[in-house]
Amino acid sequence: MNSTRSSRGWGQARRTPTDSALSRRTVLRGAGAALALPFFESLLPRSLRLLGSRAEAAEPPQRLLFYFLPNGIHMPAWTPKTDGRDYTLSPILAPLAPFKDQLLVLSGLSNRPARPDGAGDHAGGTSAFLTCTKANKSDSDIRLGVSVDQLAAQGLAGGTRFPSLQLGLEGGSSGGVCDSGYSCAYTTNISWAGPRTPLPKLSDPRIVFDVLFRGEDAGQTPEQIERRRRTRKSVLDHVLADAGRLQGRLGGSDRRKLDEYLTAVRSVEQRLGDSGPSCGGAKRPAESPRFDELARSMADLIVLALSCDLSRVVSYMWGNGLSNRSYSFIGVPGAHHELSHHQNNPDTQAKLQAINTYEMQVFAYLLDGLSRAKEGAGSLLDRTLICLSSDVSDGNSHSHDDMPVLLAGHLGTAIQPGRHLRYPGQPLANLYLALLAAIGHPQPRFGDDGTAPLSGLGAG
Repeated sequence: MNSTRSSRGWGQARRTPTDSALSRRTVLRGAGAALALPFFESLLPRSLRLLGSRAEAAEPPQRLLFYFLPNGIHMPAWTPKTDGRDYTLSPILAPLAPFKDQLLVLSGLSNRPARPDGAGDHAGGTSAFLTCTKANKSDSDIRLGVSVDQLAAQGLAGGTRFPSLQLGLEGGSSGGVCDSGYSCAYTTNISWAGPRTPLPKLSDPRIVFDVLFRGEDAGQTPEQIERRRRTRKSVLDHVLADAGRLQGRLGGSDRRKLDEYLTAVRSVEQRLGDSGPSCGGAKRPAESPRFDELARSMADLIVLALSCDLSRVVSYMWGNGLSNRSYSFIGVPGAHHELSHHQNNPDTQAKLQAINTYEMQVFAYLLDGLSRAKEGAGSLLDRTLICLSSDVSDGNSHSHDDMPVLLAGHLGTAIQPGRHLRYPGQPLANLYLALLAAIGHPQPRFGDDGTAPLSGLGAG
């Protein structure tokens, strides 16, 4: 499988047309700044507007987001007790109640290629999260496989600036040893362009904002870049004149959409200006009262990037494998990875459940943003699918069977959520084969044990 196109990362953005009336990537410009915008139906030619949903140009694209949580889940409080459409949300999933009809909980899936040679389950599980491939145990001879997000980027390619985005909330080098003889490349990356090519993530929301919404105009001069940085103006301040001209071309609903979008960009920019970590690469403390703000800012950025069609595939790491972040700001002191070795202690298990519940609270915030972003007759969530899981199921046993897997969204009409389904012993790789088929990019196999698409995810 040739993955050359999908391996392009940050700094290799493709230019997109901005003058075409059919472009989803309408751009506001001014003083060397450029701001991508959502799709506006008002800018379509009248003939296509009259065609409505039958117009291919007006059909919103499909999108995939792969969401990684480290250190497993407290499974007794995760798995719903009932199956089918009448399932009851578990305690950990309770924060997602407003989106229950948008969820597809999958139980029983296994990721057996994640099993390490000896110790090293977190490295094995993190590296296999999107590759379903057994990692070569070494600190220097890195060998794995192409990740599903990179295959999806090939299937969803459509002239976006970024074929895929790699984001996260913890930095870290790919060099050195991080888990029982395994290279840190296996614990700090989930996106792989090839067996020896991990795609590093951006973990500073302010840098992500700059990459997505500042300085994307290739025609700007070094002087313009420096002038904008020196004056510390909002990116919006540079494009207001262009925004005013655009307002006159939009219908009433699109004018409201533009106003809501610019308000959202301003809100994220102001929040990051006040609470973001240093852009100079300073390492964020493991315990920070600002973490919640950073996590929600990254969720906002994901919504904005998808709504502007800057990319259609995102991989996101809440934390690295073996993450030792402290959650004392929610009343859970101590290192997460160490707590995951709960040794069946009820007090420790209660702390893990609190961490996992908080993770779902922020996940609900992301789903809310996607559902509020209107696109065509529906929302961004209708055309997106988020696939959430972890490196292991239970952090104490380091099991790679009965993985916690949660899907959210519809992916157009490909997925029928609102259910809890069981697939005892089925490979996680078969789920990825089903997702690739759903976006029109079917594969005969995937990873080490993916042989056939998982059935039952759609209406049939």
